[in-house]
Formats: sequence, C-alpha cells, structure tokens
Amino acid sequence: MSEINQWEYRVVTVGGVFGTKDGVVEAVLNELGEEGWEAVNAFCQTNSSKITIVVKRLMDRSARRWRSMP
Repeated sequence: MSEINQWEYRVVTVGGVFGTKDGVVEAVLNELGEEGWEAVNAFCQTNSSKITIVVKRLMDRSARRWRSMP
C-alpha cells in the first residue's frame, strides 16, 4: 500500500510601498523552486502593491516526525 502524500505549505509576501518589480518576484520564485517549493497561488492584496505567493512541497519523513511530536 502506498503512503498518502503529505504537503507542507509556506506563504511569502513580496514587495513594498513602491510596488513589486517582476525581477524581484522572479528571483523569489527561483529561490523557492531551488528549495523544492512549487507555487500554487499568487495574488495581490486589495489596496496594496504587495504580492502574496503560496507554495507547497512534499513533506519529507524527518519533517513528518518533527511535526507529529507533541
């Protein structure tokens, strides 16, 4: 019987008062991708120049054990 995939998620907000440049968003996404994260959603908050990115990756065995500890 195969194991059910367990995911871990991370939320990253990029940008500031003066907006968000495409190059900055691209650099953040590339860095997250190198760490094994996959973007699942990105959105701009209302009345804000920031972009929020939601990413996920498969949880490895050590992370599962760590998260299951009381």
